[in-house]
Amino acid sequence: MATSTSDSPRAALTQLTDDERLFRDSVYAFADREIRPRARSMDEHAKMPREVIDKLFDLGVMGIEIPEPFGGGGGTFFHSVLAVEALSRVDPSIGVLVDVQNTLVINALLRWATDGQKQTYLPALARGAVGAYALSEASSGSDAFALATRAVEGDGGWLLNGRKLWITNGAEAELFVVFATIDPAAGYKGITAFLVERGYEGFSVGRKEDKLGIRASSTCELVFERCRVPAGNVLGEVGKGYRTAIETLNEGRIGIGAQMIGLAQGALDHAVAYTKERRQFGKAIAEFQAVQHQLARAATEVHAARLMVYEAARLRDARQPFLSEAAMCKLAASETAERVASLAVNLFGGNGFVKDYPVEKLYRDAKIGQIYEGTSNLQLQTIAKQLLGH
Repeated sequence: MATSTSDSPRAALTQLTDDERLFRDSVYAFADREIRPRARSMDEHAKMPREVIDKLFDLGVMGIEIPEPFGGGGGTFFHSVLAVEALSRVDPSIGVLVDVQNTLVINALLRWATDGQKQTYLPALARGAVGAYALSEASSGSDAFALATRAVEGDGGWLLNGRKLWITNGAEAELFVVFATIDPAAGYKGITAFLVERGYEGFSVGRKEDKLGIRASSTCELVFERCRVPAGNVLGEVGKGYRTAIETLNEGRIGIGAQMIGLAQGALDHAVAYTKERRQFGKAIAEFQAVQHQLARAATEVHAARLMVYEAARLRDARQPFLSEAAMCKLAASETAERVASLAVNLFGGNGFVKDYPVEKLYRDAKIGQIYEGTSNLQLQTIAKQLLGH
């Protein structure tokens, strides 16, 4: 067998550079200090205080990949994944706010925006503007490109008409990446992406959904009634929005994987600590072999899901193909999060079923991971197509 001539051993997927480790630890310390005391109140009131969002901007996690000349952190996609994971250990609602901002909105602009659009919007997104990504509609959930929202050219720009549903960050966002069709008969070839500012004439934010989990994260309806969008606010090329959406969503799925492994790790942390304290039959339940085995299996599943998320993120940063890996990591991480959060509730006993303890919230938060940014069935279909060469 040939001996490797590499000067240094290849790093493990979970081995972080000093910069990555310090960044992750600082984000988690922030979450533990600033978010944890507010998590239950934000969940109960289904609202994220603006002061919390401002602190996230001050921390630098709302513009991680924005180049430094535009006011951002100049970081990597992997940095974004670490931030989402660290925040989601404490509150997945905060994790998804940061995820959408970075993996969907900012990445779409970095790849598809003109120089003028970057000059206008990237500094704002780094400084204090929240972004949202508006694709889903009432009749286009899993069939995401069966869009009814219509864009018609005229008056030196575009007029948008239609409704979007289930838009994360809808209540807080100032900039929306909106997908509409310029020609329904053209199918996906008619889809075009637009940059829509909150104050544009004919645009309004409609109903805010009352949700099972991640309740502090806003999920809203968007209404377009002859919404006027300047001609210069087309993102990418007219009729090429399908590619913009599909490539951005592939990255977004890695972000949701990061959210879910953060949630799962948070639930496991709580379970481990509580089983050392909860006593039954004269000893801590952590001393029972059955409990030990359940915790060991959960830790194994979380570690495996983390490896998949990190691999997909590393591949993306290396500009290597990652379509299957993104689908796999979202599938595995979301299912792991639900199982581990459920186990945590079980191990807490009756206390796990009440809101006084944090695992009840994490169990509710976990369910969405198998639904948004592509259901588990869609991830399986993507993996199967790649596997079979379809």
